[in-house]
Amino acid sequence: MTLNDEQQRAVNTVLGRVLVLAGAGSGKTKVLTTRIAHLITNHQVSPNAILGLTFTNKAAQEMRHRIEKLIPSKLAKDISLSTFHSFCMNVLRENIHHLGFTTNFSLYDEKDVMRLVKLIVRDLLEHEGELPSLGSTMHHITHARNKGLSPKEMEKTGREWHDEFTETLYSRLNESMRAYNAVDFDHLLSLTVELFEKFPVVLQQYQDRYQFIMIDEYQDTNPVQFRLASLLSAKYNNLCVVGDDDQAIYGWRGAEVKNILNFDRSTVIKLEQNYRSTNTILKAANAVISHNKERHLKALWSQRGDGDPIEVFVAPGEKEEAEAVAARVAKLRTMGVPFNEIAILYRSNSLSRGMEVALMKQAWQRGEEWVVGIPFQVYGGTEFYERREVKDLLAYLKVILNPLDHESLLRIVNHPRRGIGEKALDAMTSYSRRHNVPIWEVFKKGEVGQCELGEKAKGGLRNFITVVEEAKEKFHQQPGELAATLRWLIEKINFKKGIEEDVKSDKMRQFKWENVESFIQALADYEKKEGATLKEFVGNMALDIQLEEWDGDKHMEEKVHLMTFHSAKGLEFEACFLVGIEDHIIPHEKSLKESGLEEERRLMYVALTRAKKYLTLSMVKERKRLGKDASSRPSRFLFEIPKELLIPKAWHEI
Repeated sequence: MTLNDEQQRAVNTVLGRVLVLAGAGSGKTKVLTTRIAHLITNHQVSPNAILGLTFTNKAAQEMRHRIEKLIPSKLAKDISLSTFHSFCMNVLRENIHHLGFTTNFSLYDEKDVMRLVKLIVRDLLEHEGELPSLGSTMHHITHARNKGLSPKEMEKTGREWHDEFTETLYSRLNESMRAYNAVDFDHLLSLTVELFEKFPVVLQQYQDRYQFIMIDEYQDTNPVQFRLASLLSAKYNNLCVVGDDDQAIYGWRGAEVKNILNFDRSTVIKLEQNYRSTNTILKAANAVISHNKERHLKALWSQRGDGDPIEVFVAPGEKEEAEAVAARVAKLRTMGVPFNEIAILYRSNSLSRGMEVALMKQAWQRGEEWVVGIPFQVYGGTEFYERREVKDLLAYLKVILNPLDHESLLRIVNHPRRGIGEKALDAMTSYSRRHNVPIWEVFKKGEVGQCELGEKAKGGLRNFITVVEEAKEKFHQQPGELAATLRWLIEKINFKKGIEEDVKSDKMRQFKWENVESFIQALADYEKKEGATLKEFVGNMALDIQLEEWDGDKHMEEKVHLMTFHSAKGLEFEACFLVGIEDHIIPHEKSLKESGLEEERRLMYVALTRAKKYLTLSMVKERKRLGKDASSRPSRFLFEIPKELLIPKAWHEI
C-alpha cells in the first residue's frame, strides 16, 4: 500500500509534538513504521534514539516485523519497541534499588495481590471468619494507582470509616509489597514515574537517549502513562502520539480520553481514509459516533464502494436469535466466506452461551456433504499461562529468583505434597505477620514460637528449602542450560507424581503433562535468544499472562470467532454479527451518565468498524434478566443509523 497524502505528511513531520488522529482501519501501523524508517534513513537518527510504546506485545512485534522490511535488520533490532509495562519492567530491573527493592523483584498478578490484601485485612480487622466484600475498597485503590495518587491523596467517598480503612489498606499493601520485594502490574508504571521524579539523574539518562518518542493507541493512556510520556519527552520534545478518541473504550480501566482530546501539539494530522470497510458500514459508524460531544471532528471514507446494506433483525427470544445467526453463518460459508473471517460480537460474555449451542447444532454444506456443527473459538477462555500446573512451575522459578516472594512460596511449599498441612502453614504465616519476619526465614527456622510443628512438616520444609537452594545454584552455574535445569527440577520434586495425585482422569493427566512439556519448550525457545536469562524469562512471562492478547494463530484456524466488543478492538473480519443490540446491554445500564454513555457509543463504533463487507445486527423482544423473562427495547444507538443504509424492510422479525 502506498501512502496517501495525510499518511505521507505524518511520516514527514518529524519534529515537535505531533498528534496523528488515526481512524479505524486507516493504516496507522504503516504510518508509524514508515516514520521510524524515515527518521533512520533520511534524517540519520540513531535507532538507539527512538522509543516506540504501545499496549500489546503483538502490536510491538508487528511493528518490528514491518520495520525490518524497510531497513536492515541490524538497525531495526536497536530500536526500542515495547509495551509501556515492558519498558517500565526494563527500567526497574536496572534502577529499582533506588526505591528500596532489589532487581530480582517478583511480578504479582491480580490473584496474588488479592490474597495478600485479605491477609492484611484480617490483621486490620482482627477477623478470622468470612471477610466482607472488598470490591468497592479495591476499586478505589486501583483508581488511585491509575491516577498516580498516594494513599494520602486518594479521593474521598464521604464515608469516613471506609475512607480511613481504604487509605490504611493501600498504605499497608505498599509496605507489604516492598517487604516481599514484589510489584504488581499497575505498580510497574507508578514506580517508574516515582523513580524518574525522585531521581532526576536516572531520568536524564533516558531523556538523553530517547530523542524521538512515538506512542500508539494514545487514547488508552491513563494519568500515570501520560506523566511517564511527559517526563521522557521533556528534553527534546519530539513526541508523536497516534490514536483515535472515537475508539477510547477503556475508561473503566483508568484510561482518560482527555489525554488525546487535550494533547498539547504543534501539528495535528487526520487519517480518515479507511482501507478495511465498505462505505455503507463507515457511514453507519460515522452517523453513530457523530452524536458524541467530546471528540475531534472526523469522518471515515473508503474507496471500496458502498457494498451491501446492513441487516437488522428482531427475534422473539434468545434461542431464536442464536439460531438465526447460526443459519446466516452457514449461508455465508456457502457464499465463499471462510469461518475464520466471521465473528459474532457481544457486549457481555453472558450472551455467548446461546450462540455456542446454536452453532453446535447448525448444519452446513462442505462440498457435496452436509455437516452438523459449525466450528467456533470463544475468545477469553483459560489461556495456557493461567493453567494451574504452568502457574505452579512459574512460582518455583519466581521463588528461585526471589525467596521473599510470599505468594509464590505459599503456592508451592506443599506442592507436590510434602506433609505441610494448612494448620502448619497458618501458624507460620501468622508468626511471619506478627513478628515481621519474611515467610522464607520462618520456613528455614522450621519453628513458630509456641506452636510446635510436627516432624513431617519440618521434614517437608527442610526438603523444600534444600531443593530451592540447590536449584538456585544450578541455574546460576548453568546459565546456558535453563530448560535442562528446569527439567531437572521437575524430576527432583516429582512434579509428575503431584499431577497424578491431584487428577484422577488419565486424559486430564496427559493434558496437564503436555502443558508442562510446553512450558519447558517455551523456556528452551527463549534461551536461544542472545543473552537470555531466567530473570528475563520469568519477568516477560509474568507480563504476558496479564496482557491478555488476541492469538493470531487462532485467527488462521477455520473457526468462527466469538468475542466481546472490547476484545475485538484492533481486529477485522469479512463478516460481523453484533448480537444483543438492546438498551441495558449496549449502552449498558450502568453506563447511562453522559460520560458513560459516550464511552458506550464509542464501544458500538468499535464493533461496527470491525466488519469489512457484511454486517448484521440483532436483538430480541424478550431476554432473561435475573432469571426472568423481561421485555427488551432496541438500543438507542440503532436509531442513530440512517435508514437508507439498512436493507429494505429493516428491523424485520424472524
